[in-house]
Amino acid sequence: MADEIKTPRTFDDLLAANREFAATNEILGFDGIAHAGVAVVTCMDSRIDPLGMLGLRPGDAKIFRNPGGRVTGNALEALVLAVHLLNVDRIVIAPHTRCAMASSTEQELRDRISASSGTDAAWQGFHVVRDQKEALRADVAAVRAHPLIADRALVGGFIYDVDTGLLGPVD
Repeated sequence: MADEIKTPRTFDDLLAANREFAATNEILGFDGIAHAGVAVVTCMDSRIDPLGMLGLRPGDAKIFRNPGGRVTGNALEALVLAVHLLNVDRIVIAPHTRCAMASSTEQELRDRISASSGTDAAWQGFHVVRDQKEALRADVAAVRAHPLIADRALVGGFIYDVDTGLLGPVD
């Protein structure tokens, strides 16, 4: 509820987990390139493990996440850098099933955010996806046609099924 006062949380649990992670992290001092030559554009949804779904490990790929897994201007910037400076020669674009960005209207999201925040969110854009496969095809085409990427990387579009864990290619 918007009127409910939330108890402040600390970051103590996360910092404790970080200390454990740092003690066993095998890629400290890593060179930062994508060792498998892969970049992934996918959604920020927590049901997606971008490395795991492709059988990759930390250090293998560059990952760019945003709502809906869309190729935005920021994603293109990241992909150009990845292709020219970070060893990327394959790009996977992978939105997913049951995505809020593909199953809600702009107005529905604005209404939900307004109700949650207690503030009118009519001005906020959320870039919903009306037709997920068509949007994915357009994103793949945009990356393939980008003058700084074009023939330098293989680009594939897939929809990740959050219920099966499988990637389905989209032509």
